[in-house]
Amino acid sequence: MEKSDISKLNFEKLNGLIPAVVVDNSNGQVLMLGFMNKASLEKTIDSKLVTFFSRTRNTLWTKGVTSGNYLNLIDIKTDCDNDSLLIYSKPDGITCHTGQYSCFGVPDIPDTNFLNKLFELIKDRRMAMPENSYTSELFRSGADRIIQKVGEESVETVIAAKNRDRNEIINETSDLIYHLFVMLVDQGIEFSDIVKNLRKRSK
Repeated sequence: MEKSDISKLNFEKLNGLIPAVVVDNSNGQVLMLGFMNKASLEKTIDSKLVTFFSRTRNTLWTKGVTSGNYLNLIDIKTDCDNDSLLIYSKPDGITCHTGQYSCFGVPDIPDTNFLNKLFELIKDRRMAMPENSYTSELFRSGADRIIQKVGEESVETVIAAKNRDRNEIINETSDLIYHLFVMLVDQGIEFSDIVKNLRKRSK
């Protein structure tokens, strides 16, 4: 959403406010519900930090300004009636003032979404290249070494499966997935590209 799109929104239903549902961009989990007026929405777009209108204090407030747990803006979508917002964000830490990940009491990110987090972490390692990181070491060693590791882990996974060793299958499959992710990042391929391809094939 651009600032020019704000004029298309319907703020009249709630006397100048519009509900905004914030979700974690990495996994789609709902984090919180807040309200925005035109000014807070403009500030959100300008600052790239999610900013609401506080109905109790009658003022704008940027989430995380006191706690440090900011909601970094990724994207904003409107509903079909243009009277509600869906805000995709990258949270810095927890969202709820009670100390929970989400204001709706979600205790943790579902296991299936951990793959998205892992992929993003590997991408971060590729950018930062921290010392004493195995992932950084792999990227420094180059594409041939990364591809070699994928081959090695593939063979070890096959051997574990042939031996019908459940624990080893789990361990080796985990190693294989991790090294596949490193290879994808090195090749400039997003995990979402693989998911989209699998969805297309499943039709």
